[in-house]
Parts: sequence; C-alpha cells; structure tokens
Amino acid sequence: MNTTMLTVAGPASRPRSLSLLSGAFALFNGLRVVAYLPTLMAIQGSGHADQHSLFTWLTFLGANLTMALWLYEQNGRRMNRAVAVNAFNALMCGAIAVSIVWLRWVQSTTSLSAFL
Repeated sequence: MNTTMLTVAGPASRPRSLSLLSGAFALFNGLRVVAYLPTLMAIQGSGHADQHSLFTWLTFLGANLTMALWLYEQNGRRMNRAVAVNAFNALMCGAIAVSIVWLRWVQSTTSLSAFL
C-alpha cells in the first residue's frame, strides 16, 4: 500500500472540503434566517395565531439559544459564524413566539376591553 499517497490526499483535501462546508453552512443558515420572515408576516398579516404552536416556537427558541451558548463556550467564549447564526435563529424564534403571545392574549384582551 502506498502510504505517501494517503497522507498527501487526506490533509490536502481537508482545507478545500472545510471551505466548501463553511460556504454551504453560511448559505443554508442564511436562508434559514430569511425563511422565518414569511411565518412572521403570516402571523401578523392574518391577525390570528391559533394555527401556530407556541410550544413549538418556544422549543425552537430554547434549542437555538442553548446551541449558541454551547458553541460560544466550546469556542473559548469567542464569537464565530456558528454562534451568530444560532443566536439570530433564537432571536427570530423569539420574535415569532412574542407575536403568537401578542395576538392570542394581549391583543384579544385589548379588543375585549374596547367593547366594555
């Protein structure tokens, strides 16, 4: 077996594959952040949040927030792309959860008091 060929192919291809993987990460996670906007606009546009699960969005918020914090700690308390993406995803999930709460409880209470 030719060990020289194995050692040359492994390390030489790793930086290129890591670069491609980093690009794919940035692309798809950037799209994921944008993908929250139609849900947020649908909730606000319809004025009804009963078709959206608050539990689900709070779970997504918790998952993204804890992942951002875990990555931050694992990275020596330094920010990087992965931390920022998960933190922004947590922010967007939080915005959707707040919209759901607003439409279900705050706005409905305000509307009810206008009739009284």
